[in-house]
Amino acid sequence: MSDLEFGLDTFGDVPEDDAGTLLSHAAAIRQVVDEAVLADELGVDVIALGEHHRPEYSISTPETVLAGIATRTERIRLASGVTVLSSDDPVRVFQRFATVDALSRGRAEVILGRGSFTESFPLFGYDLRDYDKLFEEKIELFVKLLDEKPVTWSGTVRPALDAADVFPKTESGRLSTWVGVGGSPQSVIRTAHYGLPLMLAIIGGPPKRFAGYVDLYRRAAEQFGTTAHPVGMHSPGFVADTDEEAKEVFWPRYRVIRDRIGRLRGWPPVRREEFDADVEHGSLYIGSPDTVARRIARTVKDLGVGRFDLIYTAGTQPAGARMRAVELYGGKVIPMVRDILGG
Repeated sequence: MSDLEFGLDTFGDVPEDDAGTLLSHAAAIRQVVDEAVLADELGVDVIALGEHHRPEYSISTPETVLAGIATRTERIRLASGVTVLSSDDPVRVFQRFATVDALSRGRAEVILGRGSFTESFPLFGYDLRDYDKLFEEKIELFVKLLDEKPVTWSGTVRPALDAADVFPKTESGRLSTWVGVGGSPQSVIRTAHYGLPLMLAIIGGPPKRFAGYVDLYRRAAEQFGTTAHPVGMHSPGFVADTDEEAKEVFWPRYRVIRDRIGRLRGWPPVRREEFDADVEHGSLYIGSPDTVARRIARTVKDLGVGRFDLIYTAGTQPAGARMRAVELYGGKVIPMVRDILGG
């Protein structure tokens, strides 16, 4: 598994300081930049920043924060995780990430998604009844833009383009682009249709249940005659010096954000027994470096993925504990996983 890649993902959750006081949104953004700089120094392959429009999260424009990170790092790739294309404009998304690509000397990646949260739709004047149509049409246009040639396109969700040339161009001639999928077979097939890499969001339950999606992506790509790229996945987790410390830092704060979101979606309150089960056998990678490394290695082997991203923030975990989690993930977990898998 010498080609296996590792990333860190965050939505810029607003953390506590060492005294238990919440940071400001501005300080939370600067905290993410510091974490990305540390990840770069430790050899983590990718940092991915998600887009949210809720008070618990500080990042609403991932590419703006990535541009700041670009000027302070040397090698780490800079991704969104995800960009909600449905409520954005494909031309502007391309331009902004092409700009990050220039600032980072070719390290930008955009991961496109439909969005598991819906706050951006009313915020920017979109109708949720058009949820599917918005993404269908906009990804069609975005894929055309990736050729970096004049684009002619027409649809129903934005004005038509007639031989429109879009700038800036990337130096490589192709902006690295993935599609983030949460669990829809149709979305997996669409990704294969366009020949784009697939990023699976596996945030609960046994990860092996996603093996069918990996297989579907490969079979669909073969039928479409497109390229089946190595599949990526991202899942929540947290690394501390011991298993007990990781769980006790993560659990109480995770429970608050999980139940707050759950109330909006009709979920029952999460129980500690469920949490512990997901830590042991599911999709929460929480514990000491040795524990987390073994869990990741098992999942990578079961699913045959080529990239594993750890969503290392989920609630108000203290800023110092987050920095330590990044340090342990890059400095210990990643080498351990490579050693376990023989590469």
